[in-house]
Amino acid sequence: MKIGLIDVDGHRWPNLCLMKLSAYHKARGDQVEWHDGRRRYDLVYMSRVFTDSYSRDYSGRIRADCIVRGGTGYGLDNKLPYEVEHTFPDYGLYPQFAGTAYGFLSRGCPRGCGFCIVAEKEGRSAVAVADLSEFWAGEKEIKLLDANILACPDWERLLKQLADSSAYVDFTQGLDIRLVTPEKVEALNRVRTKMLHFAWDNPEDDLIPYFKRFSELTDIKDSRRRRVYVLTNYGSTHEQDLYRIYTLRDLGYDPYVMIYEKPTAPPVTRRLQQWVNNKWFFRAVRDFDDFDPVGCGRQKGAVENED
Repeated sequence: MKIGLIDVDGHRWPNLCLMKLSAYHKARGDQVEWHDGRRRYDLVYMSRVFTDSYSRDYSGRIRADCIVRGGTGYGLDNKLPYEVEHTFPDYGLYPQFAGTAYGFLSRGCPRGCGFCIVAEKEGRSAVAVADLSEFWAGEKEIKLLDANILACPDWERLLKQLADSSAYVDFTQGLDIRLVTPEKVEALNRVRTKMLHFAWDNPEDDLIPYFKRFSELTDIKDSRRRRVYVLTNYGSTHEQDLYRIYTLRDLGYDPYVMIYEKPTAPPVTRRLQQWVNNKWFFRAVRDFDDFDPVGCGRQKGAVENED
């Protein structure tokens, strides 16, 4: 068979489903390539992670006997067959990301946050679904896609696999600060990381005691390696956004503003993101009310020119 692949979201991040489909079909002797609108295929796979709010659907010409559309951008009821899901990914599809492994050790999350599709798609319980060997073969870096690995009953075994790999691990979706215990932090201390990610999404949640506890237990003391996603434009006021940002900075963490449905966000929230996420601005200007994007940009340029 001649197989064509379409990464609807673009090639800015590897599409794990397409990598597994590619490997599966190549193992069967099929010819697999990125879709070319000038050619005809027996089967074309279209994979889309994001919805219309973040990416547009593919509108190019497709000549194929069969077209299969999958991914959360097309709905939550489509899943890879078991044998494909557990196929080692074809990393050759994305040579620009060579040296990095991508995959899930667990699926699901007990939180059920309204802005997140994980609970509906994967379930309200975090369960182990794979061993590291299913998607890692000695790469120097691992991008772990798990929604809430600390909620998984097998967290100790899974974190040990990551530690034993000696690869740098990026917990891309963040770790649940509410599930921090001395045993879990001890296990995390053995994992090589450039940065840990947490989240403070709901301003009504008092997470300060948890952040303080983690600071006491962790070996990572540099605030630049302790990043916390701060969700904005999802039921929070500007004052609540500022409170979380200032509090995290005072606690020795590095806040990072995430905007829910950014096209609908007010200008002050966009400016807040510009201030916080540009770390030169954030460290140079301590108070958001003093932040002038134009003036700070000129000052930054002058400093860089001097360097």
